[in-house]
Amino acid sequence: MSTWTPSSSSRSSPRCNASRPRTTTKASLPSRKSDDRSSAVSELAASRESFRAEVARFTAAEITPNATAWDQTDPDDSYPMQLFTRLGELGWLGVGFNESLGGSGGGPVDRCILFEELAYGSAGAALGLYVHTALAAGALANIADRELGERFVPGMLAGTTTGAWAYAEPDSGADVTQVRLAARRDGDSFVLNGSKMYITNATFADVILVVVRTSGEPGKLGGLSVLAVDGNSEGLTRSSMHKLGMRPSELAELHFENCVVPADRLVGELDKGFRQCLAVLSQGRVFAGALALGLGRAALDTTIAHVGTREQFGGPLAAKQVVRATIADMTTRLRTVRHLVYSAAEKLETGEDYDTDASIAKLVASETATWVSERCLHLHGAQGFMLESPAQRFYRDCKINEWGEGANELQREMIFEAVSRGYRP
Repeated sequence: MSTWTPSSSSRSSPRCNASRPRTTTKASLPSRKSDDRSSAVSELAASRESFRAEVARFTAAEITPNATAWDQTDPDDSYPMQLFTRLGELGWLGVGFNESLGGSGGGPVDRCILFEELAYGSAGAALGLYVHTALAAGALANIADRELGERFVPGMLAGTTTGAWAYAEPDSGADVTQVRLAARRDGDSFVLNGSKMYITNATFADVILVVVRTSGEPGKLGGLSVLAVDGNSEGLTRSSMHKLGMRPSELAELHFENCVVPADRLVGELDKGFRQCLAVLSQGRVFAGALALGLGRAALDTTIAHVGTREQFGGPLAAKQVVRATIADMTTRLRTVRHLVYSAAEKLETGEDYDTDASIAKLVASETATWVSERCLHLHGAQGFMLESPAQRFYRDCKINEWGEGANELQREMIFEAVSRGYRP
C-alpha cells in the first residue's frame, strides 16, 4: 500500500476561524489561462478519485472483514489501535494538515473522502479516527500556538500519539455555555476539578483537549478555555462507558480532582474558548456528514445484495415493486447527502462562509443514514436482527450521528437563524 501524496493543486485545510469573502468574476471567452485552470481542476479531481479508490481498497482488505468482530469485542478494550499506526504510516491521518506539522497536505474535501470510505467499512472505527484527527489534532493545529502545536500534532498525525476532544458534561451537552469543569489558575498551572461525560477515545488518549471554565458562571459566553491535558495526569480518573452502537470506538467519563495542568497547555486564548469550540464543531459537522454518508452507503449496498438473492413468493425480493421503490428512495436520498456534504467541504476549503451549509449537511446526512439503516434492517427481516448480520450494526451505529456535534434540533434552530439573516439555498 503506497502512501498518499496529494496533488500540487490540493489546498491545506484553512484555520478554523478563516473566513474569506465570496468573489465573483465576469464571464469571458475561453483562454489559455482558463484552459490551464481546467487542467488543474481535472488533475485535482483525478488525484482525489485515485485517493478514494486507495482508501476503499484498504477498507475492503483491513476494516470490513473485521467490523463484526470489533463490534462484539469487550467494550472496555474494543478500539482497533492498529488503525492509528497503519493510517499514520500511510500518511492518511495527516490529510488536511500542513506539511510543516507532519501533515500530508490536501484539504477538507480529501478528509471527507477518507472518513466516508473508512465509515463504509466500520462507522465505529471511523469515529475514533475522526475524533482524533478532525477534533483533537485539528484544534491543536488551528487554534494552539505554534510551540504547542509542534509538540503534539506531528505525533498525532504519525499515529504514535492519540487524542480526544472533551466538552460534554453530565449536565451540559450541545450547550457549551453550561460547562462547569473549573480550571483555577495557580501560578504556572491550572487546577482542574469537575467531570466530563461521553468522551470518545478518552479511555486511551495520550492527550485530551478539555473545555474548561476559567472564569465566570455557567450560562455565559465568556470564561471558557481549552487545555491540552495528558491522559495519565495525576488527579484524572477515566471510566469506560458501554453503549448501544459505534462499539469499536471507546467512550469514557472523566473525573478531575485537583488535577494540575501546566499553563503552557492552554490552547488558544484564555477565556475565548466558546468561539474556538464553535469553530471546531462547525468543521466537525462537515466530516460527521461524510461519516454518516459512508455508513448509509454500506447499508444500501448490503440491502441491494440481500434483496437480489433472498427468494420470497417465487422470486427475489428485488423483483417486488415496493422493494425496488425503497432501493430507489435510499439511493436518491444518499445522492442528495453526497452533494450537501461535499458542497459544504468545498466552501470550507475555499474559505467561504460554510457554517449553515455544515449544519444542513450534518442534519440531512445523519437523518438519512438513520432512515436508510432502518430500511436495510427491515428488508433483511429476522436475518437482519441476528448479531452476525451487518444490518443490525448499521441500525445501532447510525443514531448517534443525529446528536453528535450538536443535536439536529439545534441544527434546525441555527439554520432558521441563518435564514432570518438572509441565507438562501
